[in-house]
Amino acid sequence: MSQIVIAILVAGALIWVGFIILKMLATPPPEPPPAGELRKVKLQYRCSLCGTEVRMTTANNETPDPPRHCMDEMDLLVVEEL
Repeated sequence: MSQIVIAILVAGALIWVGFIILKMLATPPPEPPPAGELRKVKLQYRCSLCGTEVRMTTANNETPDPPRHCMDEMDLLVVEEL
C-alpha cells in the first residue's frame, strides 16, 4: 500500500515539474530596451596583463569607456564599421 502512495506522489511531483517547465518555455522573452538607450558598436579590447580579449557589441554611447580586467583598463584593438 505504501508503495502505491509513494508512486502517486512521485508521479504528481513529475507532472508538477513538467508544468512549471512548460510554463517557463511558453513565457515570451522580455522586450528589448528602447532604441535610444543602447547603441550598436563593434569594439574589441585586450587585457595587457593576461591577454584576455573582449568584444563589445552594444554600449550606452558610441565611445564607451574601456572595460577593466586585472584591475586595469583594457587596450582597444579593433574598431569595426557597422
